[in-house]
Amino acid sequence: MNFAPSPAHVLLIAIVLLSILLLLLRPRGIAEVWWIGSGAALLVILRLIPLRLAGQAIAQGTDVYLFLTGMMLLSELARYYGVFDWVSSIAVEHARGSCARLFTLIYAAGIVVTVFMSNDATAVVLTPAVLSAVRRSNAEPLPHLFACAMIANAASFVLPISNPANLVVYRAHMPPLGRWMAAFFLPSVLSIVVTYLALRWIFRRDLRCAVPHHHEHPHFTRAGKFVLAGIFVTAGVLLAASAMGKDLGLPTCISASIIAAVVMIAARTNPVRIARDIAWSILPLVAGLFVLVQAMEQVGAMQLAARLLVRADQLPAGAGAFLAAAVVGVGNNLVNNLPLGLIAGSTLRLMNAHGLIAHAVLIAVDLGPNLSVTGSLATILWLIALRREGVHVGFASFLKIGIVAMPLALAAAIAGAVLLR
Repeated sequence: MNFAPSPAHVLLIAIVLLSILLLLLRPRGIAEVWWIGSGAALLVILRLIPLRLAGQAIAQGTDVYLFLTGMMLLSELARYYGVFDWVSSIAVEHARGSCARLFTLIYAAGIVVTVFMSNDATAVVLTPAVLSAVRRSNAEPLPHLFACAMIANAASFVLPISNPANLVVYRAHMPPLGRWMAAFFLPSVLSIVVTYLALRWIFRRDLRCAVPHHHEHPHFTRAGKFVLAGIFVTAGVLLAASAMGKDLGLPTCISASIIAAVVMIAARTNPVRIARDIAWSILPLVAGLFVLVQAMEQVGAMQLAARLLVRADQLPAGAGAFLAAAVVGVGNNLVNNLPLGLIAGSTLRLMNAHGLIAHAVLIAVDLGPNLSVTGSLATILWLIALRREGVHVGFASFLKIGIVAMPLALAAAIAGAVLLR
């Protein structure tokens, strides 16, 4: 089907774009899920997308919903039982009076959390724990908070489980772990290293401070130790599933549920206390995004995007990869990387792309959001977490950091992908 500007198509596109815009702006503080859900419902009510196709689009996200459920449950267990408070406090203790060393340790903690628990866990749970620990150390908080925000995206394509956007882009066509590592390990390392060096340079003056040598870190309970062990067991299960080319959602959800049941029974914790603080609205939000993308497919937008990617792929010596990454990387910050990831994934499947262009698009979907606070769900959640703690980072303040760190890291990561072609 070709892209045709009929009145119905114009109305459909307007509803999709308005829904995404309202998701980013959140007028009157209304949660993102209501804007996306309303847009999806309106498309069905106005018969711009058949109910059957909307249902199929929602069903296609089953693996993503299961993955998110498991990761959110593990993250909440880690928060409730003090795992992240303990990790951040240990970092302060081992900084041995150096702000620069503290920054490096927090960045390293962010790498581990992002790689094995997803970037949303780094943004939502690790960030408040880091802020609390840094405040007690009397260090300037912003460098360490930006370390959490930036590494949440810079390390989010080390493994398939490191970012829900990876599942959104590939859906049922996730590459096996061996092929994933062959394609993305070097670009990930370059992304992490370059982002670190950029942040160290940007905050070089703030990191010349000193922090207290002694720090009383929270007591790490037996339940917390079990949760930490369970996180690594879950990561092992997911790595095994990925290596065998299996879907990741169900193993994630089952592993997290077993760990939660054992810990809460042993600690005699009311499950309601855990469940009520999980951001369940993310699940219908993602379902609504699947419907919006299916609607865009109805008007031929994916075919148009596929033709553009085919032309980029025809450019010489990897130039197309850099061009595609630049467009997708900036585009994340205009429409958010979840809907863009859905569109990109559908486009890649339509053109049956598996090579350098596909790798460049995935890298840009994950790393591009480091440009601004609107780039990814993780970054938006990071911003909300800071506001709850009385810290305000404006769009311009984030952009001032991101406009230096993101292009450098993206260029390095794409260069790594080109070397591996």
